[in-house]
Amino acid sequence: MEILRYVAFSTDPKGGNPAGVVLDATGTDDATLLATAAEVGYSETAFVVPSGDGALDVRYFSPLAEVPFCGHATIATAVAHAERHGTGRLRLRTAAGPVTVTTDRAADGTLVATLVSVAPRTAPVEEAELAELLGILGWSAEDLDPALPPRAAFAGAWHPVIAAASRDRLAGLDYDMAALAALMARKDWTTIDLVWRESPTVFHARNPFPPGGVVEDPATGAAAAAFGGYLRELGLVPVPATLTVHQGVDMGRPSTITVTVPAEADTGIGVTGAAVRL
Repeated sequence: MEILRYVAFSTDPKGGNPAGVVLDATGTDDATLLATAAEVGYSETAFVVPSGDGALDVRYFSPLAEVPFCGHATIATAVAHAERHGTGRLRLRTAAGPVTVTTDRAADGTLVATLVSVAPRTAPVEEAELAELLGILGWSAEDLDPALPPRAAFAGAWHPVIAAASRDRLAGLDYDMAALAALMARKDWTTIDLVWRESPTVFHARNPFPPGGVVEDPATGAAAAAFGGYLRELGLVPVPATLTVHQGVDMGRPSTITVTVPAEADTGIGVTGAAVRL
């Protein structure tokens, strides 16, 4: 396999979220996919198998396990494919369902990709689970923004949305990794989407990711899509909306994610970002 390395949601290799990309993993078994992802060492590596109907079958592996969907690795895969085959529209088949991705060149020549997620949905976070999660994070109920209530959000993978009342609260991330990993395994949560609202359409996020073997993910496209669906379902933004999510700043890997929220219910959420080869 040829393993490519990209950073997504940034035009600077020192920012964004690194991802491994294998554009042709035909015939590779699961054990080899997982071992390859562990060797690459990034939070996710995407493995593509081209099919006869023009679609791409894509699987995503962290160094520890397979995940159903990954946004930053999807953006990286689309840009890698565009560099080889030209820009355009791709149809992806993922474990979470069908995802479309469109690539184009920005005015400065940077390749930019937009994915459209599967239909999003939300679910309650039970009181006991919320209390356990806050305890692991070292947060209190007073640290939460009551305008953005806790809720588990899905757009290919599950991410509980926990909104901080202040930027300072978001900036202080210190948690028991083993305890959070155990809770997330019980609930099938992929990352924890910690957010702070700067303005009606600008948000800051941090995403603990112990299931992937890392303390924090610097840019999480799947969580951004789920968050867009959460905001629409709960009526927390006027739709259609275009949102900006800043992530990775506190860990020194600044990332910018653009989220497009259509007005129509049950439609996929758009997630846009640049990617550059490492």
